[in-house]
Amino acid sequence: MNEILNLFLSLIAGFLLGAVFFGGLWWTVQKGLSSRKPAFWFLGSLLIRISIVIAGFYFVSDGHWERLLICLFGFFVMRHIIVRLTRLPEEDQNQLTKEASNAT
Repeated sequence: MNEILNLFLSLIAGFLLGAVFFGGLWWTVQKGLSSRKPAFWFLGSLLIRISIVIAGFYFVSDGHWERLLICLFGFFVMRHIIVRLTRLPEEDQNQLTKEASNAT
């Protein structure tokens, strides 16, 4: 029973790590596109996000590959959720495609 609880907590930790990583990526792109120093934003964010995620995986797994695997599953599930939440509406995508084709 205790191992099931540990696996459930690993899944929740994977969700949180995924939210931090991919939510942070989305936030960085928003800030970086309007910044005067985008390289600072992108490189700094990358280093911080990777450090947090690697440390999180290390502590969650605690030497158990099952916990790491469940945590990775939660991480990638959150990736799909963040991508869907931050996607442009269909009509906005069509407008951007038209603008890009007119520019060439």
